[in-house]
Amino acid sequence: MSGLARKALSYGLVVLVLGLLWQVLSASLGSAVLPPPLEAGGAFIRALGTTEFWCHFWASFVRAGLGMLLAFALAFPLGLVMGGSRRADALLGPFVLLTYPVPKIVLLPVLLVLLGLGDAAKIAIIVLILGYQVLVTTRDGVRSVHPKYVDSVRSLGGGRLDILLEVLLPAALPHGFTALRLGTGVSVAVLFFVESFATTSGLGYCIMDAWGRMDYVAMFTGILGMSVMGAALYEAADLLERRVCAWMRAGRR
Repeated sequence: MSGLARKALSYGLVVLVLGLLWQVLSASLGSAVLPPPLEAGGAFIRALGTTEFWCHFWASFVRAGLGMLLAFALAFPLGLVMGGSRRADALLGPFVLLTYPVPKIVLLPVLLVLLGLGDAAKIAIIVLILGYQVLVTTRDGVRSVHPKYVDSVRSLGGGRLDILLEVLLPAALPHGFTALRLGTGVSVAVLFFVESFATTSGLGYCIMDAWGRMDYVAMFTGILGMSVMGAALYEAADLLERRVCAWMRAGRR
């Protein structure tokens, strides 16, 4: 069985188990707030054939995807520098440690004022939240490199660039991608929050709009859409990690 078929089978089993649990819970509650899975699933499949659904899906996908890419592009090099240089870590570390615990979502009103009500503020808040996770994880990953690997490169006549390319970068990439994959759920959660107001597009908007109209079947169409989008982003990050960090896959064989 190919890897793609195994993955499709595992996802199918998960959907089946969750569907059974959903059915039990829906029958137990007997409330319209939690429609039966077949009814919600049927509405979701019908929505897949509409342009309106894909417009909202695409709007959310672009916001979350761009946010994740920008977070990685900005935070990973910074984490690499801080982890590889004690001087840079001593200079920048206090800024990170002081600002990391601050809940970044509270800055959304500020970003909306500064960047406007468009996509820029929504993407910026995802970058801000996910970027810290990538930065801290990458920095800690580089700092955990045993000095003997650095000494080995130096003993062979390698310079700083060799140490960066041969030791620090290979050590940091898996940590950065792990943070990116784990950040998928965070990105989708933040996306739902930022699409809850000041917009008329995106799956988060669809969910809140349907909730306001008490159209719970349509609400679950948006929820299922967000689940599919989150899984797609996770798989994309996982595929990118396997391509970039191919030596790790070879080591597991």
